[in-house]
Amino acid sequence: MNFTFSDTIAGQVTAYDRQAKTATVSTADGRQFAVSVDGEPSAELMRNLGEPYTDASGQIDAMLTPGRFLFAYGVFYPKGEGQIFDAKRIIFLGRRPGDFRFEESGWWIHQLEEIAAFYRKAQFGDGPVDFSEYRTLLRLGGEKTGSHVQETDTISRLVYGMASAYMLTGDDTYLEVAERGTEYLRSHLRFVDTDEDIVYWYHGLRKDGDIERKLFTSEFSDDYDAIPMYEQIYALAGPIQTYRVTGDPRIKSDADATLRLFDRFFLDREGGGYFSHIDPILFSADHESLGENRARKNWNSVGDHAPAYLINLYLATGDPAYAKFLEYTFDTIVEHFPDDKNSPFVQERFHRDWSHDTTHGWQQNRAVVGHNLKIAWNLMRMNSLKPKAEYSELAAHIGDIMPPIGSDRQRGGWYDVVERARREGEDRYRFVWHDRKAWWQQEQAILAYLILFGTTGQERFRDEARGAESFYNAFFLDHDEGAVYFNVLASGLPYLLGTERFKGSHSMSMYHSSELCYLSAVYNNLLINGKSLDLYFKPDPDGFAGRTLHVSPDLLPPGSIRIASVEIDGEPYQDYDAEALTVHLPEATGRVKVKVKVEATR
Repeated sequence: MNFTFSDTIAGQVTAYDRQAKTATVSTADGRQFAVSVDGEPSAELMRNLGEPYTDASGQIDAMLTPGRFLFAYGVFYPKGEGQIFDAKRIIFLGRRPGDFRFEESGWWIHQLEEIAAFYRKAQFGDGPVDFSEYRTLLRLGGEKTGSHVQETDTISRLVYGMASAYMLTGDDTYLEVAERGTEYLRSHLRFVDTDEDIVYWYHGLRKDGDIERKLFTSEFSDDYDAIPMYEQIYALAGPIQTYRVTGDPRIKSDADATLRLFDRFFLDREGGGYFSHIDPILFSADHESLGENRARKNWNSVGDHAPAYLINLYLATGDPAYAKFLEYTFDTIVEHFPDDKNSPFVQERFHRDWSHDTTHGWQQNRAVVGHNLKIAWNLMRMNSLKPKAEYSELAAHIGDIMPPIGSDRQRGGWYDVVERARREGEDRYRFVWHDRKAWWQQEQAILAYLILFGTTGQERFRDEARGAESFYNAFFLDHDEGAVYFNVLASGLPYLLGTERFKGSHSMSMYHSSELCYLSAVYNNLLINGKSLDLYFKPDPDGFAGRTLHVSPDLLPPGSIRIASVEIDGEPYQDYDAEALTVHLPEATGRVKVKVKVEATR
C-alpha cells in the first residue's frame, strides 16, 4: 500500500523496545502489530463517566509492559513492502498489567448514576418530574427537539433505567422518575378492554398545544398502521422493573392483562410461537392489511419477552406460571432459530409454518449480530432457572462461533448487520450498510460473555467479555455531553450524523445502557469476582403476596449467592431467608426502604 490511513489497534503488549520506541501488540486474532510511540502520542487512563481525564503521556515507557491491554489510535504509513503504525493516542485499561478498571466493584454503579442524572436533567431539568414535558427525541447534549410525539416504549425504557438506578443506589430521585413515568403510562397510554379482559398500550401520544391525540397503531416504518408485538412487550419493561422495587399490585395487574392480550391474539396455537403483528381492527395476525407482516413471526415476538419484562416479573414474584412461559419461549428459540445448515447466524424471521422468511423488508437474508448474542445471554439466564443441555449447549455454541464472524478482531467491538451467507469465493460475511458499531450490540456481547464465563468458568469467555467491555468503556462514553453514544465508527470515533447523533430517539432512550450497567454490576461482582452487592427496594409491605420480597438480582446459578444482611429504614432486620433470597416484610403502615446486601457464595 502506498497511502496513509488512520485506524485503531486493540490488543495486548507482548514486547517493548525502549530504544526503538516500538511496542509489539497482539490482537484478538493473533496478529502482531509494531506500534511506534516515537511521535510522542498522548496517553490516558480509561475513565468512567463523571471522572476527570487522567494523563499518562509521561508514563508510556513504564506502562508498555508485556501483558498490558491497550487501545492505540494512529496512522498507518507505507514502509517498503509493508506498513508502520505511528500511534497518536493510547488508552490504558488500568494502572498495572491485568487491571481492567471496569471490574472495580463500583464502576458500573457509578456509570449508571451518571446516565440517570443525564436523562433526568434532559427530560425534566432541575424542576419537578412532569412527564407531560417528556420528549422522545433528545439531541446530543440532551436538548429537546421541536418534535413532540411521546412514544410509549421510550418512556417505558426511561422508567426501566431509573428503576434500575434506584435498585443499585437507593437514590429516591430516580425512583420518583420511575414511579411517575409508570403512572403516566397507565393514565395516558394504556387501554383497558373490559369486554376482552385485556390491556394494550398505545404507540404514543402526539401533542399539539393543549390537544392530545393518542396513536393507536405504530408510526414506525417497519410496523406502520399495525400493532407490533415488540411495542406491547417493551411497554412493560419499565413498569415491571419498577414493580420489583415497589410491589405496586396495579402494575402486576396490567402485566397479567397484557399477557392475556398476547395469548388471545398473538399466540399461534397451531404452529407455536407468537405472531409479530396484529391488525388494529380485528386483532388478527392473518389480515391482508398487514402486508408483509401478515402471519409472520420474528425474534422480537418470541425472544424479547424474557429480557424486556418476563424474567423480571418472575424475579419479583417467583410465580411458576411465569417460569412456564419463559420455558416455552426458550424451547421455541432452541427448536426454530438455529440454522447451522445455511448460516452460523440464527434465523430471525419466519412464516406461520416456521419456514424462513428471507425477503422481509430491510432484513432479507441478513443477521443482526446482537440478536445472536442476546440469545446466548438469555439462554444462560434461563439455564439457571431450569437447566437443559440444549440451552447451555446452544449458548456456548453461539459464544464460540460469533467472535470471528461478528466482532472486530483488530480494533475491538461488535458489528451491526451482516449478510447471513458468504458470497462465493469469500471468507467473510459482508456488512449490509456499514461497519459501524451500535451501543446496544456491545451490551449484548458484554452480558453474553460475562454470564458465559461466570457460569462456566471458561477463560475464553472472560477474554471476550473483557474485550467487549474495554471497547465500550473506551469509546462509547460521552465525557463531554454525558450518557453514551448511539454509534461509533469501526475505529471507535463517535459517529454523529442523523438520528445516530441523538441521545433520545425511537431506538434509544435509557434502556440498554442502564440494563448493561445493572447486570454488569451483578455479573462482575457476584458471579465473577466474589464481591457483594447492595440492592434497594421501597415496597408497601402488603404489595407483595404474603409480604414476601424477592431480592435475587437476576437468574443466577442456584446457590451462587445469598443474603448477607438486611436493613429496613436504616435499622438491621433479621426476618429473611438468606438462601431463598427472600425478605419477609414487617407489618407496617406505608412503605419501607429495604437495603439488602447480597454476597457470592463461591
